[in-house]
Amino acid sequence: MLSSKAMLDGHGEESPYFQGWKEYEKNPYDDVQNPTGIIQMGLAENQYLLKTWIENNQDATRLTNNGEFMFQDLALFQDYHGLPAFKNVLVEFMAEIRGNKASFDPRNLVLMAGATTASETLTFCIAEHGDAFLLPTPYYPGYDRDLKWRTGVELVPIHCSSSNGFKVTKLALEEAYEHAK
Repeated sequence: MLSSKAMLDGHGEESPYFQGWKEYEKNPYDDVQNPTGIIQMGLAENQYLLKTWIENNQDATRLTNNGEFMFQDLALFQDYHGLPAFKNVLVEFMAEIRGNKASFDPRNLVLMAGATTASETLTFCIAEHGDAFLLPTPYYPGYDRDLKWRTGVELVPIHCSSSNGFKVTKLALEEAYEHAK
């Protein structure tokens, strides 16, 4: 079940932001090729000046794929779904390291910039403000800020001990669960 925040429509493909982006992609401004096109003003990046910079700094931008210049594709904002080519290679690798006994759909792959980002995003998606997560100790101390403060969930420690290699015991789990109630 998804949280009420994850179910909101305001961040979806039908938002005014994405509708404007789709219109821009159909008719982008270019001072030579399309001077009456749309200038994208909704991003925190300057695509027009990047084009000029690339033209004047060819030596600094030798990034190619099979001879195809790709610096601009990587330098600017990426689709929040992730780069399709990277996701395709990643699912092939994941299948390969599992002896091709499992397959993966790149459309179901979510890429994040680190474990903290992934944990926070997942927390926003599955928990409501005031819900509790049971978290084995020791845990990354930044979670108190990243998961508790920003998302509003409570972190209830499952106390683990070095005496047993920090294994989660039934007793420790039950104690944490009772405390969470």
